[in-house]
Amino acid sequence: MSDLYIAAGGGGDPLGTLIAARALTADRAEHADPAEHTAPLDATRDAPLIATYAWERPEVDPAAGGPLGERDFYGLVHEGEGVRGGGFAAFTPATLARPPAGSTLPALARDLPARLLLLDPARGLSALSRQIGSMARAAGGRIRIVDIGGDILTHGDEPGLCSPFGDALTLAACHLTGIPTTVHVAGPGLDGEIDERPLLERLAGHRPVVPDRDAATAAARALAWHPSEASALWAAAIHGARGSVRTARTVIHLTDASPGLYSLPLPDAIAHNPVARALVAEHPATLDAAADISQRLTGIPGLESERTRTPQQASPTGRIAFLDPETAVKALREAADGADHITLRHAARSLGLAWTDIPALRAVLTTDTPVLRLTP
Repeated sequence: MSDLYIAAGGGGDPLGTLIAARALTADRAEHADPAEHTAPLDATRDAPLIATYAWERPEVDPAAGGPLGERDFYGLVHEGEGVRGGGFAAFTPATLARPPAGSTLPALARDLPARLLLLDPARGLSALSRQIGSMARAAGGRIRIVDIGGDILTHGDEPGLCSPFGDALTLAACHLTGIPTTVHVAGPGLDGEIDERPLLERLAGHRPVVPDRDAATAAARALAWHPSEASALWAAAIHGARGSVRTARTVIHLTDASPGLYSLPLPDAIAHNPVARALVAEHPATLDAAADISQRLTGIPGLESERTRTPQQASPTGRIAFLDPETAVKALREAADGADHITLRHAARSLGLAWTDIPALRAVLTTDTPVLRLTP
């Protein structure tokens, strides 16, 4: 028996969700009642089940206008009765996105010590809830939603908010399953949508778990190439990084609160989130209707691509083979505009490189850290 972890935001959230799963397993083992005669918990023994939307950044999926579904992939492994019958689909390293769609999830299935399951919301809230229920029953435990950054606790009116719909849809779908669910917020403020301070106020009274470096290292193979920023920032904070970080959209500050992983009951999270409350109350029949509710309450189109929210990169023009370290670091310091660090995603963009050049850029700069430090 194991818990089902849900990476609430899609994209790179499975990386942070793996770190959270390792940390939570280690924390439960540390605080287990010795009088209970149960098998010992081992954070490294079993690969966690992680369900995620296939909702990618525009540089990964140029046609992105919402989450990819089962129909957008070749080679998914189906379990239960299929998505239409309430079953679910899993990724393998051999899974492929159907062109022109793009996805990092097959490669994550190769490089993360986890089993990745597809959340396909195409048939609406009720069907998504059935999928999640089927996954959770197959796992045999409770549901654990993991959100990197904390915008899952939005009040709908924060000035930096840009992607509330996916998180709210996840909260509502998990509520409809009736299965015990906990919400975990990792790295408050690290996604740049809600500032750290208001999030810590909303999380007051909840004891944070602080993952150890081994938990963060579990995602290192994938972090070496993935363009994730929020998960990379969380891993960097766990490894001890502090200070300002330039990302593709803004500047994030890593503080002593950044490594924290906070847990709260599902009803408490829904009480914060007006879109989730409305989805539960109105029970929209289709995904488009659910997205319309989100836009009505926040003013942000629910199925909008990230391309309208993040400054767009022109077609990559850089040539990694001709890049020398001194020139690259000088250019990155200018791009960081005084920040102590820069994400590898933004570093590649600043040099005119594609996100797929991140491993080669790491080699040029001889760095294996989650974010690139620019100051002594």
